Amino acid sequence: MIEAFDVESGPQRHGFSLRAMPLSSRGCGRTGKFALGNRTSYTLIPMTTPNRLGKYEITEVLGRGAMGVVYKGFDPGIRRTVAIKTIRRELIEGERPAAAMLARFRNEAQAAGKLAHPGIVAVYDYGEDASVAYIAMEYVEGNSLREYLGRKTRFEERDAVSVMSQLLEALEHAHERRVWHRDIKPANIIVMMNGRVKVADFGIARIEASELTQTGAMLGSPGYMAPEQYAAAAIDHRADLFAAGVVFYQLVTGAKPFVGTPEQISYATCHGEAMRPSLADPGKGWERYDPVVSTALAKRPEDRFQTAEAFRAAILA
Repeated sequence: MIEAFDVESGPQRHGFSLRAMPLSSRGCGRTGKFALGNRTSYTLIPMTTPNRLGKYEITEVLGRGAMGVVYKGFDPGIRRTVAIKTIRRELIEGERPAAAMLARFRNEAQAAGKLAHPGIVAVYDYGEDASVAYIAMEYVEGNSLREYLGRKTRFEERDAVSVMSQLLEALEHAHERRVWHRDIKPANIIVMMNGRVKVADFGIARIEASELTQTGAMLGSPGYMAPEQYAAAAIDHRADLFAAGVVFYQLVTGAKPFVGTPEQISYATCHGEAMRPSLADPGKGWERYDPVVSTALAKRPEDRFQTAEAFRAAILA
């Protein structure tokens, strides 16, 4: 079966999440049946907190997960606080030559490093040592959208529109540079105290998925994955737009459009229809967003909004 896990610890306000999702066969096949696969697991190895990683001084642990550890660090050269996300080398080397996999890891980090947008957590640096490869990123103070959703059943319309507008602006910037996120979800969306939104883990999702994909596993979060991700098909920026549609639905209704066990979510995502926001939360005036959600959650990528800007314009219309 699909065995999803989300191993996290430490303050959630930083919005970093480590998730892997084994998937040995297509979940959206022509028969409409969900194929069962093999259970995959990782062993969490106790790790001693290092004093340094490269030029960075390590000040505290922000979170531990199956793929590695996220640290708070300090760059003494320019006196800047950073977040440092590590990935254990054995998880990215696998059966491939280490040099080839580390080069792929580095290239993905470089791609994410090209993104310079106020709505995207910046990637500053890539490095490696004997046990881990790591990426130094912008350190952001704020709460994840997942935390906000856990505190209230739904957002006010103006707040939901503000979050989505900023999210889609960030996605448009990345997609124009041919960088897709692949794991858009509330845990990866940070809301700062001033109301600004930042998307975390751009590029990291692709990095973590690269070797897992080779071994029959898939990165993703049940309920936010697009049908083509369940089908293990080629994906592009429109998978991010589907996930953004799920986030929008959740903001206005207080619930996810597809719920249940991982198998039920997969089937509903691929073959079911989400209840219209106006019916899921009647009397709130969501009728104007029914066609927006319908387009965002279309099963076929070609039937969705083709750009984040088009999605944003539909919300603001």
